[in-house]
Amino acid sequence: MKKLVVGPTFEEMLHPEKIPEKIRTKALKMKKEDPLDPINLFNISWKNEKNEIYYFVVPKALTGVKANIVMLYSKDFPTGSHKVGASYASLVDEELFKDVEPGKHRIVWPSTGNYGIGGSWVGCRMNFECIVILPEMMSEERFKKIESYGGKVIRTPGCESNVKEIYDKSKELKAADPENIRVINQFEAFGNYRFHYYVTGNTVVELADVLKKKGVGKGEISAFVSSMGSAGTIAAADRIKQVFPKAKSIGSEPIQCPTVMINGYGGHDIQGIGDKHVTWIHNVMNMDAMVAVDDMESKLGLQLLTDPEGVKFLTANGISKEDAKMMSGILGISGVCNLYSAIKTAKYYDMDENDVVVTVATDAIDRYGSVMEDLNRQFGELNEKEVYYRFKHLFLGVKTDWFQEGTYLTRKRWHNLKYYTWVEQQGKTVEELNAQLKQDYWEGQQARVGELNDLILRKREEMGI
Repeated sequence: MKKLVVGPTFEEMLHPEKIPEKIRTKALKMKKEDPLDPINLFNISWKNEKNEIYYFVVPKALTGVKANIVMLYSKDFPTGSHKVGASYASLVDEELFKDVEPGKHRIVWPSTGNYGIGGSWVGCRMNFECIVILPEMMSEERFKKIESYGGKVIRTPGCESNVKEIYDKSKELKAADPENIRVINQFEAFGNYRFHYYVTGNTVVELADVLKKKGVGKGEISAFVSSMGSAGTIAAADRIKQVFPKAKSIGSEPIQCPTVMINGYGGHDIQGIGDKHVTWIHNVMNMDAMVAVDDMESKLGLQLLTDPEGVKFLTANGISKEDAKMMSGILGISGVCNLYSAIKTAKYYDMDENDVVVTVATDAIDRYGSVMEDLNRQFGELNEKEVYYRFKHLFLGVKTDWFQEGTYLTRKRWHNLKYYTWVEQQGKTVEELNAQLKQDYWEGQQARVGELNDLILRKREEMGI
């Protein structure tokens, strides 16, 4: 039997300075020397070795709005995406409550990218054999990362929004070997929700004061904006709204697949979001609005921010070399989508210099080199004229169309869409679906963080860690 591996508590992921000194010193050392060492589980955090939050204030010369738009960025997490936190929280939940054992059980990670990458990294570090199911049209970099971490990849038909095909393959694998296969589905796993509610949410709460001390905002958060794939990240808004009751929770999805907004469907290429269903862990009754963003505009915007010709233009048009370089390194396609959505939010609500809108850069350009090459083949390489057009129209020209506010009736409509995936297809009960209409249900999930912290510490003590 392989050795059980347990990593940090939720509290330690939020406050890494609380990790025992011996463990943290080794973890920080291995982050540079051996990123595949299991000790790197203790580097899952929104904070660096100095306990500083990974954030970036987006230049107003790019956003064109008075409000302060701030991005948490996750390129410095293990695997280069915050999804590794959701993967860890979901797996440790299974370990503690469902007797998942390394050497006995194989873990299946249904994903459209970063969660599967995180699952491969986390699962293999925790001594599990891992299978990641991913749509075949995802960027080639994703498949390579999964395999480099030790996971096996199964490619299913379609693109980002073809999630049912992933579910079907997961069921097939489980049915073929029910004793040994365990499926950890990010779209229903509350470890995913709890990681973002507690760790991401409280990080943003702390960030409000950090920003105030630097003259950015007044110590409050006006909105948290997140596009939804699994709808894990947007759980941060549930915590933010508890501390800042005036804050708004804003969801985002592709115009090409506006499932939540207008029951829409279709293929798109904002990798990591817009998965053509409302996820089980999405607290839609606490969401204040939905926006939609074009997938091609998101890719073209990323190319502007990362191509040398685009960076050159930005530095000649009011953006410092430091900021231009930073943006070229922290953003991926969904991060640009989130940035557009944040700008749209600030414009729609007439926000000013007192407002802080926080969003997330979920991964970085290292995952999208092949996508950028494809853009060059389609449209030709960037030149000064094209860069100017994109800067003017894609960023400064963000409009407030495709914006839907969440009245009670609208929220119930968003909620009701869960029925078709989760009750009809995935075996959930109508009773639990109805329970999700009330915030008591979600508060019950939030409250389990303390219990999990205690269980993780107890397990580490048993293991002599």
